[in-house]
Amino acid sequence: MADDNLDYVVLVPYNGTTAQGANPLDFDVNVWYEAGDIAWILTSTALVLLMIPGVGFFYSGLARRKSALSLIWLSVMAAGVTCFQWFFWGYSLTFSHTAGPYIGNLDNFALINVLARPSVGSERIPDLLFAVYQGMFSALTVALATGAVAERGRMLPCVVFMFIWATVIYDPIACWTWNPSGWSNRMGGLDFAGGTPVHIASGSAALAYSMMLGKRRGHGTHELNYRPHNVTHIVVGTVFLWVGWFGFNAGSALSANLRAVLAAVNTNLAACVGGMTWCLLDFRLEKKWSTVGFCSGVVAGLVSITPGSGFVPPWSAVLFGFFGASFSNYATKLKFLLRVDDALDIFAVHGVGGLVGNLLTAFFAADYVAALDGVTRIEGGWLNHHWIQLAHQLADSVAGGAYSFVGTALILFVLNLIPGLRIRASEDSEILGMDDTEIGEFAYDYVELTREVLNDVDHEAGSRYSADPAAFHHMEKHNMQLMGLGPGLGPGPAGPNMYAANGGPSGMAGHAM
Repeated sequence: MADDNLDYVVLVPYNGTTAQGANPLDFDVNVWYEAGDIAWILTSTALVLLMIPGVGFFYSGLARRKSALSLIWLSVMAAGVTCFQWFFWGYSLTFSHTAGPYIGNLDNFALINVLARPSVGSERIPDLLFAVYQGMFSALTVALATGAVAERGRMLPCVVFMFIWATVIYDPIACWTWNPSGWSNRMGGLDFAGGTPVHIASGSAALAYSMMLGKRRGHGTHELNYRPHNVTHIVVGTVFLWVGWFGFNAGSALSANLRAVLAAVNTNLAACVGGMTWCLLDFRLEKKWSTVGFCSGVVAGLVSITPGSGFVPPWSAVLFGFFGASFSNYATKLKFLLRVDDALDIFAVHGVGGLVGNLLTAFFAADYVAALDGVTRIEGGWLNHHWIQLAHQLADSVAGGAYSFVGTALILFVLNLIPGLRIRASEDSEILGMDDTEIGEFAYDYVELTREVLNDVDHEAGSRYSADPAAFHHMEKHNMQLMGLGPGLGPGPAGPNMYAANGGPSGMAGHAM
């Protein structure tokens, strides 16, 4: 039946009586929800999942080739570990209907009684749909943070860290931000799609992880003065992220409505402006039109618009993209001031970009934009002369960043004390690369082929994955190029170089997500 007070059709108002909504054997629970809303959030769930391998490709392209596969592996493993954690107790700790101001409870442990009841996020979608959608946010956040292990972190401790961090850090921050019972939500903090729980939390965690790991071998010397090894991977990752971000931001309207459309418009516009801004800033210094710079700016623009995408008018998205990319670009220098080896600039783009987005939301949030879904009412930001909103945004940002940074450092400190969970790889493993020592596979076949040829030439016996790191020191010592393979497939200067270093001695590592 049509309801003149709403801009959509309600089939039957919710009248469930059980924790699950109703017994589906006795009642058709689908009549409470619009098929279009369910279809859009299911689609958005798949789009956000697409972002996770996008993170892996982006990070992989920025690193050296000898650790390229390990970063893709970490991203997809983050999806596996975190989605299980979300099913196990993550959803209950974040979005239980009787949550406290800081964290939920275990009423919905293992998704017990999570079915057809209207979700805490929106009455337009059921609990179960909201659970699977929000689970992708948790998985993506963990994937973003764990990029900090690049080129010198062990895999097993990182996998253990994923489960613990999602439980101890992400779930409380997401609860206080998005659960109606959360302190930030009740205070009036505005975070449409994850400025604090996703970006500030992951950026701060990456900074703490980088500090706890220590600097990579050769940091500050010629050895680490390299270009990203595969710009194509970076572009592919950016495309995955750009497409997936439509589900990330527009899907956060939790319904197929005009507010979702506006969030999509804001998302795309901020990404475009961010890409152009970063590219121009790099051209100013290097006089080159950097592909890596454009991709980094796109991501920075997407990060900055995330908290405000469903609160601000489209014209302001230009400012989100410009300031998000500009501040993130200059923030890449912070790692030198802090003397932290944030190899992929995760803190600069996600931590700083998320903070910029949160604060700009305080300036440009508009009450009429939020009301486009027909339900939400806010006091707005400075456009509505609601001056205190800036303090609300700042409080939420600082609390989330500080909690994530300190909590991450404590988790890693304890892990490092447990036998078998030392977080840093040995120096020999770092020389060989994480792909060889931790994964046992390579991103590129010719890497493996080269090692086989050299093994044959040196008459080495045993597995092609040598357990003796010294056997390969001559291959990539100080990140210098291998000797070419001559016509006889022996080491020598005559043949082509099959395993060159990453871009040679010139150039700096590209800006990352």
